[in-house]
Amino acid sequence: MSTPSSSANAPSRELLEKIFRTAYKIRVFETEGIKLYRQGLIRGYFHPYLGQEGIATGVCAALREGDFIASTHRGHGHCIAWGADVNRMVAELLQKESGYCKGFGGSMHIADIKAGNLGANGIVGAGTPLGVGAALANQIKGSDAVTVTFTTDGASNNGTFLESLNLAAIWNLAFVLVIENNQYAVSTKIEESTRETDLYKRGIAIGVPSFQVDGNDPIAVHDITREAVEMCRRGEGPVLIEARTFRHMGHHVNDPGKYMPEDKLAYYKARDPVDRARAAFMDMGGADKAEIEKIEAEIAAEFESAVEFSTASSEVSIEDFREFAVGY
Repeated sequence: MSTPSSSANAPSRELLEKIFRTAYKIRVFETEGIKLYRQGLIRGYFHPYLGQEGIATGVCAALREGDFIASTHRGHGHCIAWGADVNRMVAELLQKESGYCKGFGGSMHIADIKAGNLGANGIVGAGTPLGVGAALANQIKGSDAVTVTFTTDGASNNGTFLESLNLAAIWNLAFVLVIENNQYAVSTKIEESTRETDLYKRGIAIGVPSFQVDGNDPIAVHDITREAVEMCRRGEGPVLIEARTFRHMGHHVNDPGKYMPEDKLAYYKARDPVDRARAAFMDMGGADKAEIEKIEAEIAAEFESAVEFSTASSEVSIEDFREFAVGY
């Protein structure tokens, strides 16, 4: 199925503002983060979430405290949408002891287990079995918490994708698997990796309710996720959601993305999820230009403050690492 079974109510102004704030915060974090990387302050890889902000924003807005998420290597947006402290996120990227993982996780491994964020993962597709495990644990405990795992089109070809989803189906787990289909696994376009490019159909094949949604429309993503979450809380899980999108640049900061067709990139940039979140807040929420500018200035200042906080934080040491590796 490609649409929810029930029509969604009109979004509240509060929700519209939350969605815009979140999407814009992700955009600022990624844009400014790239600058920090170029300055040599961030080591290792940096995989921007630019162009995909509507997915994390819409999904996490449909969840509640006590739920869980599991992320991917392109996970900054998921963390921010889940409510992560930008100070601690920037500190983690800058390898400072005040970061979420005391600077040892870096860009691809931010986690906050106590807050229900099971973490980003540098292993492609590894978050799916972790999410199923968390959902099983919640079921055993008698909790109605829902676990969402974000995964990718490339990871959907891994064995753990179907194995995990099949187990979730057998056990009727409160588990939502969100495929962020940006149509490229690094530089391999989806048409070269699978015959059937509508990935939501993979769930239908094993009896899992499955939806496809425009990932660049954060309101639509929220509505379909809310439907999926309600199904899970009623004991009708798991649910698969395929969110179609397109990243705005290469796989990581040093990938020029020359393989991405210019006309397709232009098509998706014209449907930018942050622009759509802003327009929805103005058109349906009644926000005016002054309110928008105020919010954008607040978010920009928050990131600047996070950089100052992180720069002033202590560097990690080998002794810190030994303690962290044993005690985390």
